[in-house]
Amino acid sequence: MIKNKLIKICLLSAIVLSCQIACQKSGQLAEDPLNADQKAASVSGSSGLSGNLSATAANYQLIWSDEFNGTSVDGSKWNIDNGNPGVNNEKEYYQSDNVSVSGGNLIITARNQYVAGQPYTSGKLTTAGKYQPTYGRIEARIKLPGFQGSWPAFWMLGANIGDVNWPACGEIDIMEQVNTNWDILGTMHWDAGSGHVQYGNSTTADPTQFHIYAVEWDNSSIRWYVDNTLYSTGNIAGNINNTGAFHNPFFIILNLAVAGDLPGQSVNTSALPASMYVDYVRVYAASAGTGQPPIGQTISLKGFNGKYVSGENGQQAMNCDRDTPQDWEKFQVVDAGGGKIALFSMGKYVSSENGQQAITCNRTVIGDWEKFSWEVNPDGTVFLKGNNGKYISSENGTQAMTCNRTTPSGWEAFSVSYY
Repeated sequence: MIKNKLIKICLLSAIVLSCQIACQKSGQLAEDPLNADQKAASVSGSSGLSGNLSATAANYQLIWSDEFNGTSVDGSKWNIDNGNPGVNNEKEYYQSDNVSVSGGNLIITARNQYVAGQPYTSGKLTTAGKYQPTYGRIEARIKLPGFQGSWPAFWMLGANIGDVNWPACGEIDIMEQVNTNWDILGTMHWDAGSGHVQYGNSTTADPTQFHIYAVEWDNSSIRWYVDNTLYSTGNIAGNINNTGAFHNPFFIILNLAVAGDLPGQSVNTSALPASMYVDYVRVYAASAGTGQPPIGQTISLKGFNGKYVSGENGQQAMNCDRDTPQDWEKFQVVDAGGGKIALFSMGKYVSSENGQQAITCNRTVIGDWEKFSWEVNPDGTVFLKGNNGKYISSENGTQAMTCNRTTPSGWEAFSVSYY
């Protein structure tokens, strides 16, 4: 949405990205959105999600959502933009009057209304500064208006846009659609080193029906889905082609633009007012049950004793004795290379101390002692094995934690929560 978009999107052959296209449209969902009771049932639990949620989400744990079951926009989750964005030759003026919550939906309405030099009004919401995930499955169930001149989008921008500007911040367009067209676009934008490049693909679906639009995003790729059908994959492994922007936090955006470079300037004013309906927005983290470490996610670790692991703000040896997880008990999982992870908390990394003394969280850089293997157990708990070949132990919370166990058992198993 930031810059001019091409409906047929390609990239120079030197950009090595993989793509898998699903040409068949999957079965459409019922037009009516879920009611509040159905929604509550569908999001309960973390691994066995109900049928109207994505099958792929079964390997993810829900960590953030807005079900839009209230009567107004939740200001703790969303910002409502005001004004014209000044890009793409769009002709709408965004304002809060065009955004509402009713009947279990967020409703963004475009109107034939002249405000502040723009011939149309509409709505735009973002989670900037309020919720900015790195990696995960980001999905929404949306019904689009499908009129000539419409340009609805569900997308994300790098949270550092204020520092590095676009396109260096990166952009992930989870869904774009224009006019009455059935083409659903999924695109990534970034600076490959000498300026803006983009990669993406399209699939088809009736935009005036509800569909689930999603990306699954990890440290190796971004994958686009409509109704759980994969139609495009972008490679970001190892920052290939300068894709490092896609390993940073992004915020979520929902908007309904009117006119612009992609839909053109012709607008069917007789179709206005027209609305975009959003049944829900959900974000999932990869669960421990997938066997893969949740790189980029923030977690807490609960020991066999029912207490949480604390980094102790790096001021003393780590312990597993906290009743509730606060900032010192939260760790970001970092890719340490070679299939290993590091744990980062309060600006420092956890160190095994090579098993010679109690473990600490006071290293400013990742060395061998700060690298761990992430081993998943059948019950979903994890073991953390240091580069010394020994396992981290909670010591059942009775003394400082160590990394000196040759064989893991209950004290070395940790359950994982995501934030």
